Amino acid sequence: MKSRMNRQRGLSLIGWMISILVLGLLLFAGYLWLMLTWSYSSGERAGWVQKLSKKGYLCKTWEGEMAMVSLPGSIPEKFLFTVHDEQVAQRIHAVMGKRVSVDYEEHIGLPTSCFGDTRHFVKDVRVIEDTPAPLPIPGATTERGSGAQ
Repeated sequence: MKSRMNRQRGLSLIGWMISILVLGLLLFAGYLWLMLTWSYSSGERAGWVQKLSKKGYLCKTWEGEMAMVSLPGSIPEKFLFTVHDEQVAQRIHAVMGKRVSVDYEEHIGLPTSCFGDTRHFVKDVRVIEDTPAPLPIPGATTERGSGAQ
């Protein structure tokens, strides 16, 4: 009778351990789902896409770099981003070298780089067609200065 009670107690302990493991995995999966669906911030940035490459040993993601210049002659700020959608990555690849605007979401708290190297996930890209110079260009005619005095 003693051996039967010990066996039942042992199975009970294994059952508890499996339950705790399953509960832990469910909590971790719920945390990942929450961090990937809820965005900390979202916005838009404009600049020139300089680099877009697919990186990763196991989890391949598109990683990009965009140069943002506020004034001619100033040092460009780099905006590093990740793209999950293959169609968006192909559209970005097609407009490299042109001035573009990207819509992005920032996701914080992701536990691994398997979801991307950055916290900024690009959702859409648009080409900025007519980009006026932020400062007057010497020698260019303007409407104000074209009249005779």
